[in-house]
Amino acid sequence: MKELLRSVIFDQQLEQWNEGFIRRQISDAVMQGEEIVVISGIRRCGKSTLLNQIRYFHEEKDYYLNFDDERLIHFRVDDFQLLYETFIELFGLQQTFYFDEIQNVPGWERFVRRLHDQRNKVYLTGSNATMLSLELGTHLTGRYVTIELYPFSFREFLQFKGQPVSAKELSATSGRATLQRLFSEYLTQGGFPSYLKSGNSEYLKSLFESILYRDVMVRNRLTGERELLELVNYLASNLSRPVSFNALAGITGVKNATTIKNYLYFLQNSYLLFLVSKFDFALKKQIQNAKKIYFIDNALVKRIGFTFSGELGRYLENLVFIELKRRSAEIFYYHDRLECDFIERKGIGVHSAIQVCYTLDGAETRDREVAGLKAAMEHFNLPTGMILTNDQEETITAGDKKISVIPVWKWLLKEQAGKLIYD
Repeated sequence: MKELLRSVIFDQQLEQWNEGFIRRQISDAVMQGEEIVVISGIRRCGKSTLLNQIRYFHEEKDYYLNFDDERLIHFRVDDFQLLYETFIELFGLQQTFYFDEIQNVPGWERFVRRLHDQRNKVYLTGSNATMLSLELGTHLTGRYVTIELYPFSFREFLQFKGQPVSAKELSATSGRATLQRLFSEYLTQGGFPSYLKSGNSEYLKSLFESILYRDVMVRNRLTGERELLELVNYLASNLSRPVSFNALAGITGVKNATTIKNYLYFLQNSYLLFLVSKFDFALKKQIQNAKKIYFIDNALVKRIGFTFSGELGRYLENLVFIELKRRSAEIFYYHDRLECDFIERKGIGVHSAIQVCYTLDGAETRDREVAGLKAAMEHFNLPTGMILTNDQEETITAGDKKISVIPVWKWLLKEQAGKLIYD
């Protein structure tokens, strides 16, 4: 085993971050703190690159191992001590460890706790939300901080395209037109780095199959391949529409709603999709009400489901949802005769109401979107609300309520406090 570990370690030392990659943002406080840092997210969203970015800016960078390597398929928790000894033999004594996809090794958390107790700094990545949270919560409570990583944000997409974001660019007609054109690409191409580089839809197919088979079926010992495929296909084809567990069971031919609920739970843990509940102050009703389903990335939605050109509004809504997740919002939808797409809650109170509509052209569409947003604002006593569109911008006064209509691309380039982010 030691010779195998030496070989894998040396091979993986070549996995380096360089200045040509897109630099992801991470807090200095997280880097300098004593806590274990856990980077979680869907496969191929850039977790390994971020881990190597962190290594790049650390003086100690050698104690690195990626467990998503077929040569380590027989690695067991008892082998961690041997790994530690091998690191010391190869690189001398260091106190910073980097472990990629560590959840592949059952029992890993005990070794990581020992490292932390010995005042070492540990960085981890993983692709399964529940396995990480369960193991961390059981053995590492109070000892870790989590960074949830997503595919490229719009700002990162612009960096990838070599497009600066400056006050000059935003104020100039040509600059705004360029940003709008690039946003149209981002809306359907998504933010998976490798797909953006290749443009090969077969990459998305391979990625989806890895998530479905390795992160969902194998990890949870499932055998209903056809049922899962039909479920995911249906959800991707009905993006953002309310669905119930019972209805999904009938559509897919699954025997009962509990099985559907479990499938969705496993899919959500893989970060492929997310369930959004209807807001209700009664937790029991939140659980019982229909859910809306959103996916991690629009390019995957296009590859998995049956979608049409008229679905750009749903892509826009999905994109806004992912950005809200990226900003760590607690998200619900509102429905009480009229509907509002997103309600953000902070603490015990509702913070904001957001409607998403590709265009407000047409009196019927405009009246419906404004009325739904206003109903939510009145219900939660909010003085202001927001309608995010593809390219329209204005201010609407509805009684004592003020509604800001903002292009999504412009909203994406704002910090949470509302300030535009410039390079």
